[in-house]
Amino acid sequence: MNRHPASRLAGLALFSAFGLVPMIAVTALPGRAEACRTPVPAPAYSMEILVDGTPLTAYNARGTTYVEAQKGAEYAIRLTNRTGDRVAVALAIDGLNSIDAKHTSSREARKWILAPWESVTLSGWQTSSGTARRFVFTSESSSYGAWIGRTSDLGVISAAFFREARRLDDIRPEPMAPAPMSKSSAEQDSGAMAREGLAGERKSRAKDDELAATGIGREIEHRVMQIDFDEEDTPASTLSVRYEYHEALVRLGVLPAGDSRLAQRERARGFSDTGFAPDPSRPRR
Repeated sequence: MNRHPASRLAGLALFSAFGLVPMIAVTALPGRAEACRTPVPAPAYSMEILVDGTPLTAYNARGTTYVEAQKGAEYAIRLTNRTGDRVAVALAIDGLNSIDAKHTSSREARKWILAPWESVTLSGWQTSSGTARRFVFTSESSSYGAWIGRTSDLGVISAAFFREARRLDDIRPEPMAPAPMSKSSAEQDSGAMAREGLAGERKSRAKDDELAATGIGREIEHRVMQIDFDEEDTPASTLSVRYEYHEALVRLGVLPAGDSRLAQRERARGFSDTGFAPDPSRPRR
């Protein structure tokens, strides 16, 4: 276990002006016991890419997780800790830390602190203790990485989750926090998720072979505070998502080509609500 000097304990804890929303416990209606299925356990840590508050569909291919980027759209990243302990999360977009835009190892990176059973939504690059600039899908040439001068890791979002280190001089360990009764609605979304003023950029201004990257968008309020956190030497989990525009996902074989006969067959259905069979002797309406 390596303990950082105080100056390097640079985890950031979110401090949202929205506050906490009370949780509501939901009780399922009684049903037949034999109809119940064993629930699939959720992973201890997760990362989702959101557009307008909705997670993008994840596609798994060749050992990589892909999502389809939307040209000109603002997006956010939701990190979730489903354990009873605090964790520190190093979050990098295009190889740049979301807090200070530096490229480091996950161990040395500045981190976000998540409380037990907490989910947090990060909407942009943290540019000060009170403001952030929105993540936005753009081209490589218009990316934040291009402005900084580092473009070797465009198209990937990675999160490394670190557990809090246990000190040897702890006399009595703190008990783990219990799991909430239902999904917490206290996710800290620091900006409006609606898209504003992006219609012009979305009108196929880019070429078909353009590759996706992340730009730096409009400024939003996002207040944070710095706290001390002594993490373990290695991450408990590292998650990565590759994002590409539709054309690139088709070329990679992740998505079928939209005009291919095979793609049409994938959309084929045996039933549709069209009424009755058409009669050739009657004129079409």
